Amino acid sequence: MEESRRDRDEEGRARNARPRDGLGRPLPYGSRGVERQPEGVVRSPAETVREAQRLLDAGMPFHAHEVFEDAWKSGPDAERELWRGLAQMAVGLTHAARGNAAGGARLLRRGAAAVKAFRASDPHGIGVEGLIAWAGDLAGRVDPSGPGSGTGEGVSPGVDPVAEAPRLRREDRTRE
Repeated sequence: MEESRRDRDEEGRARNARPRDGLGRPLPYGSRGVERQPEGVVRSPAETVREAQRLLDAGMPFHAHEVFEDAWKSGPDAERELWRGLAQMAVGLTHAARGNAAGGARLLRRGAAAVKAFRASDPHGIGVEGLIAWAGDLAGRVDPSGPGSGTGEGVSPGVDPVAEAPRLRREDRTRE
């Protein structure tokens, strides 16, 4: 029996090196995938928002989630819930686009709940109230049965991640 080998990074940590599509799904080795987001990049809040918006607009919410995750892990403690909530909303859009309605809706709602404490301040120009409304609306459309319905179905054709991409900055909401 051949021993299976795991992909490892330079430090020996397990990393899946398989190529991925625009929604972060693994593709077979040798396939042409999209470029992955580098991990552990420390950006300013403005750079984080700009890069995440670029990725969301390109239909790559999984990659935007990774940008938010970097901010969550490297940012000040007082803002960790903000970045974590934004990461959850981005991965919620990812799941909704992949057709996982129940999981997508759950993550959208969880992310919206995480950022509620930032509504009054709109840190870094992020339109928190608008994002909460966007997440609630999308969650309701992809999984109208809502939280705790117990249907267990949760599979849909998936939403268009470009058409559903949120506007992160409140002054960019003219698109909606």
